Amino acid sequence: MAHPMLAPAMALVLWTFVMWAWLYATRIPAIKRGKVPMPPTMTKDDLNARLPAEVRWKADNYNHLFEQPTLFYAVIVILAITGAGDAVTIVLAWGYVGLRVIHSLVQATANIILVRFAVFMAASLVLLALAVRAALAVF
Repeated sequence: MAHPMLAPAMALVLWTFVMWAWLYATRIPAIKRGKVPMPPTMTKDDLNARLPAEVRWKADNYNHLFEQPTLFYAVIVILAITGAGDAVTIVLAWGYVGLRVIHSLVQATANIILVRFAVFMAASLVLLALAVRAALAVF
């Protein structure tokens, strides 16, 4: 049986694929509807300038799921390998995942920056707590 610490990490991986699907479910129709020309010389910035903001938000969030969460995955593996996944640590890991999902939903829908930032900071503090627990297990 897999270590319980791995379940939150797998949930965040699956959430990343949800955002991937949402990204393309909105981007492809927007490109077709807007008849956006796609020459080989077009850059990401050129494309973003032609897409509505609410379409770009999904792509931005998908990219964000490859930034700070990479630390989460490393910390989770360390916690699982060291056997440091007690009940509090597992709750923290699920809390991080929940906050990242909320962050995604805020960014992909209304994109209210102050709300998004508050959720990001809360997730960051939870990740810091997880990292400290992992450091204590390693050192």
